[in-house]
Amino acid sequence: MPSILSSRQRTALRMAARFVAPYRWRVMGALLALMFTAAITLSMGQGIRLLVDQGLATQSQQALNQSIGLFFALVLALAVGTFTRFYLVSWIGERFVADIRKRVFNHLIELHPGFYESNRASEIQSRLTADTTLLQTVIGSSLSMALRNIIMMLGGIVLLFVTNPKLSAIVIVALPLVVAPILIFGRRVRALSRQTQDRVADVGSYVGETLGQIKTVQAYNHQAQDKTRFGQTVEAAFDTARKRIKQRAWLITVVIVLVLGAVGVMLWVGGMDVIAGKISGGDLAAFVFYSLIVGMAFGAVSEVIGELQSAAGAAERIAELLQTDNAITAPSDDLQRLPARISGELALEELRFAYPSRPEHFAVDGISLQVRAGETLALVGPSGAGKSTLFDLLLRFFDPQEGRILVEGVAIDRLDPADLRRCFALVSQNPALFYGSVEDNLRYGKPEASQAEVEAAARAAHAHEFIQRLPQGYQTHLGDAGLGLSGGQRQRLAIARALLVDAPILLLDEATSALDAESEHLIQQALPTLMQGRTTLVIAHRLATVKSADRIAVIEHGKLVAIGSHSELVASNPLYARLAELQFNSDSNDAD
Repeated sequence: MPSILSSRQRTALRMAARFVAPYRWRVMGALLALMFTAAITLSMGQGIRLLVDQGLATQSQQALNQSIGLFFALVLALAVGTFTRFYLVSWIGERFVADIRKRVFNHLIELHPGFYESNRASEIQSRLTADTTLLQTVIGSSLSMALRNIIMMLGGIVLLFVTNPKLSAIVIVALPLVVAPILIFGRRVRALSRQTQDRVADVGSYVGETLGQIKTVQAYNHQAQDKTRFGQTVEAAFDTARKRIKQRAWLITVVIVLVLGAVGVMLWVGGMDVIAGKISGGDLAAFVFYSLIVGMAFGAVSEVIGELQSAAGAAERIAELLQTDNAITAPSDDLQRLPARISGELALEELRFAYPSRPEHFAVDGISLQVRAGETLALVGPSGAGKSTLFDLLLRFFDPQEGRILVEGVAIDRLDPADLRRCFALVSQNPALFYGSVEDNLRYGKPEASQAEVEAAARAAHAHEFIQRLPQGYQTHLGDAGLGLSGGQRQRLAIARALLVDAPILLLDEATSALDAESEHLIQQALPTLMQGRTTLVIAHRLATVKSADRIAVIEHGKLVAIGSHSELVASNPLYARLAELQFNSDSNDAD
């Protein structure tokens, strides 16, 4: 087996077997129906022999009627068996794909964000849709066809020997000539099929990326370049598919020539034997029927084998996803749990962290920080200083290379990630809204919230008024990523969502930096309600937000360079003084 199947192929085969295993009885029923229909088809050869030798040769009308009656009985049995086989096999194919899609999605949604740094989401989406659809086609159709033709081919060969061993030798001599090209071309088809799936994924990725940023594409008049690049991507996919099709076409052509050539030679030898009176016309007719069955079965298997190779490539790609390990998991031993409601005390101890895509550059470099329960701590510093990275580490999207983070005195790597994250509410600069109603988005972190709780959170976030003005109020469906809402409206929905979750620790990532004055004013009014009684870490460029913080931490190049109040830092830290002058200048003038 190792010489025939690669390690990845064996893994893909085991994966497929695991998904089919729960439906073993339906598989058994489908196999029985498949063998029954194959047996009926093969038995028709004996019906043809009886028809020729007893019906036609004897000129007996009664024998002819009996032969035709038997034929129609076989046809009816074949129809019933085919219905059963088709239904069961198609059901298994659809069920298999539904199960595998759920399993893959459930696995992907738990994977750490670092996985998506090095893997395009659009390519993964292609694997989840296009590859699984290909598997459904193969399992629900092609695999059944292949098995049925293999059974008919083997049964036909046995009946050939039963009917006439001499003529069968001609067919058997031709078999190695047919099998050889199937193995040779099949290997090439398998490699090209995998490449084809990869190129198709590239096409899907490019479409998703370009259409997802259509405003930027058109604003920069980039359509011509995108058309050229997309054309090149499509042509690369076509070129790979063309090579695969050429190999499959050669495979089918060689098999047909060899099989039917052998049948021709067999007919000549058999015809000479009939003329010499060595065999009956019925024997030759039955032998021709079985030869055609074997030949057509070989042709069908050689054609289906290309689809099976494509499915093997798709199964490998899906198996790769399922084999991807999640780097962020609950500890297998010494698992600890946080109280139902924590106070919000945090501690960062000598944290050092570099992103997997940039291992040589530490985004956080030796930061130690104590955050008291209920304290508001502002994080300031130039872009790229490592402020947002600290939020990623707090939420355990990544684990630091050195140091540790404590929540309520417990190291977060000793906690279940879900237990940790329930203690946090995140409001980012570009809040994520999802396709669905306003109410669905507000309930995102607390699905069981009542309508009264939803409206109370919206009022506190100064979002209730604009929600009421929407066409269907809270039931209004939002477009993709909240399209149709202003930045201030999306931000207020995000704040309402955070309020509804009622987590003890609040993370505000530049929640007001990209808003107009009116929206910022409304959100500044909402923030005190949101921050009340919570430990709050806020990344901010606005003086009003920073000045209201209990303490301000200044971060530069991943290091904590100063910490204190606004007035202390203006006087003692040149970096903070410069940031205050550059970023808060207009607000400072207003305050003065």
